[in-house]
Amino acid sequence: MILTLTPNPSVDQTIALAEPLERGAVHRVATTTTQAGGKGVNISRASVCAGVPSVAVLPAHREDPFVLELLAAGVDCRPVAPAGPVRVNVTIAEPDGTTTKLNSPGPEAGPEVLDALAAAMVRHAAAATWVVLAGSLPPGAPVDWYAGMAADLRGRGAQVAVDTSDAPLKALVDALPDAAPHLMKPNADELASFTGDDAATLERDPAAAAAAAYQLVARGVDTVLATLGGHGAVLLAREADGSVCAWHATPPPTTVVSTVGAGDSSLFGFLLGRLRGLAPADCLALGVAYGSAAAGLPGTTIPLPDQVRPDLVVVRPVPFTRGDS
Repeated sequence: MILTLTPNPSVDQTIALAEPLERGAVHRVATTTTQAGGKGVNISRASVCAGVPSVAVLPAHREDPFVLELLAAGVDCRPVAPAGPVRVNVTIAEPDGTTTKLNSPGPEAGPEVLDALAAAMVRHAAAATWVVLAGSLPPGAPVDWYAGMAADLRGRGAQVAVDTSDAPLKALVDALPDAAPHLMKPNADELASFTGDDAATLERDPAAAAAAAYQLVARGVDTVLATLGGHGAVLLAREADGSVCAWHATPPPTTVVSTVGAGDSSLFGFLLGRLRGLAPADCLALGVAYGSAAAGLPGTTIPLPDQVRPDLVVVRPVPFTRGDS
């Protein structure tokens, strides 16, 4: 079972334009889609589509349409009393796949909400194989809240994955190795935020991305899945003998419709491979295949298993420079 935490969920509204976005202009909207979303929610949705049990913990009223939508989709949603209404995030999608995101901050969460979320995660963690802490933190949450959660949950049997950015990511990195999760999933921008590298270089250079990701492995993280947009992903994994191996996966040709949620699908695909007992390189291929399939779908639509083609993903070992060598 995959247990997900989305402490700052969102109603994701995607507005698809029929022409490139121009500031100050009037545009005709081709389509509009609205979905209950958030990183953890997206992973739980993907789990349901793949037939993998999942429990989604998030702050929302039980009768909120957000919760009812997830329940109707088959997601085992375990809401806790929220600090306020679920925020709305808007994505503007252009015909060439370029997306502009307008993310709301969400309601301010006090200790009561945060304690309720933490208690719910502890309550369900014993039955989980993987626990995923994902997305931004709500206003009012300490920036090191994920770091504390990762340290606590790692000792409860399940493997812990974290996918976050900005101040919560920095706080987690600063708390390594004590708060080291089993898996982290940064993208190129997030890697660059704490390594000081150029994000564009990391995205196009697998060896540079692997060297940057190794900084996390060297500080106690077992596995790093670094997503690189249209350039695929790099995986670093610590082997049983303590050695570290790296692979780069190149995605199949994809007509990009929306990149929103593609990283979440990549993370789920990788976790699905782990649940199936696949080798690390095959887990990487499945993750990149899921992300590519999601990028070819509108809004935050989760790909179905028959839309995912890991056989079209090319995986190669990556030589890289270790910072401690």
